[in-house]
Amino acid sequence: MVFSFLRGEFIDVIEWTDDSRDTMVWRFERHGNAIKYGAKLTVRASQVAVFVHEGQLADIFEPGLYQLETNNMPIMTTLQHWSHAFNSPFKSEIYFINTRRFTNLKWGTKNPVMLRDPEFGPTRLRAFGSYTIRITDPARFMTEIVGTDGHFTQDEIALQIRNIVVQKFSRAVAASGIPVLDMAANTRELSAIIAEAISPTLTEYGLEMPELYIENISLPEAVEKALDKRTSMGVVGDLDKYAKFATAEAMQAAATTEGGGMGSGLGAGLGMGMGMTMAGQMAQQPQSGAQPPAQPGAAPPPPPPPPAQTLWHIAENGQTRGPFGTDDLARMAAAGQITRDTLVWTEGQAGWEKAGALPALAHLFSAAPPPPPPAPG
Repeated sequence: MVFSFLRGEFIDVIEWTDDSRDTMVWRFERHGNAIKYGAKLTVRASQVAVFVHEGQLADIFEPGLYQLETNNMPIMTTLQHWSHAFNSPFKSEIYFINTRRFTNLKWGTKNPVMLRDPEFGPTRLRAFGSYTIRITDPARFMTEIVGTDGHFTQDEIALQIRNIVVQKFSRAVAASGIPVLDMAANTRELSAIIAEAISPTLTEYGLEMPELYIENISLPEAVEKALDKRTSMGVVGDLDKYAKFATAEAMQAAATTEGGGMGSGLGAGLGMGMGMTMAGQMAQQPQSGAQPPAQPGAAPPPPPPPPAQTLWHIAENGQTRGPFGTDDLARMAAAGQITRDTLVWTEGQAGWEKAGALPALAHLFSAAPPPPPPAPG
């Protein structure tokens, strides 16, 4: 702050150089000295000087250089009952009003705003953003807001304006009818609606809001999770193809499960082959899921892949082997490597069972035919 310099007994120059960014109103301090009739008043750009005499609002000076005399102080002249020949000092409070824009002021919903969404039904949302304000009517602002405060900053009114913004925002979004999913694309329209709703209240304060921004609108965590799931389903696309692909991957994983013994390599090859076959089938199917019409002279479509075999695990000497296909077990049974009493398990079985007791494997251990009759003599 740059105060006036003193010349003799009375103040000769009145001015204010604002070196802050948040001061809205500053009272010129007289330090007990009277103001000299004919003193120089300097009002810089983005400033207004307001004279208050004995509690009454007097003259207001726009930016410029003034000599305080009766010809440019009509209200003060009337209040002081000055004559044209008056040349004595006088006492008056002088307030400098900062009329520039005060930017980057923040607002946000302290509690969620309830609204009825056409897609999600009753839901809640939060929002935050920024705004700017400017003093447009210094006299009204002094009367309604500042009073006798000699150093008024933006922080002293920011909370009140934030509450007004939040209130108008709540009403605007509830009455707008804009779906929650479309609000991010309509923040500009919402900002204009809110600014228009706030304008009458700010006018009563001598203020205006040149800019209001909605920077973010967020939904409750449960709604966001539901949206994430919906997005994931959209990425997956054709659920039938996805299920087949997942099945092929599961078969490959089962075929490569660690396990010793013969047949494990065969199981791995079988699983991989079936997975590749199913993947090829998926690639050949059109996106719509319907088979395309056969073209004249075109090769017939390949046959569908064989049904998946049941995979079995064998328990021997406290260890497990597998998985093995049913064909593998048939060869092992023929070679005498497994018997009816061999314990086996497959997916869906409650526990280990003897191979000969399972209908799916009992035929592998059927009695061998008797030896052929002797040749005729």
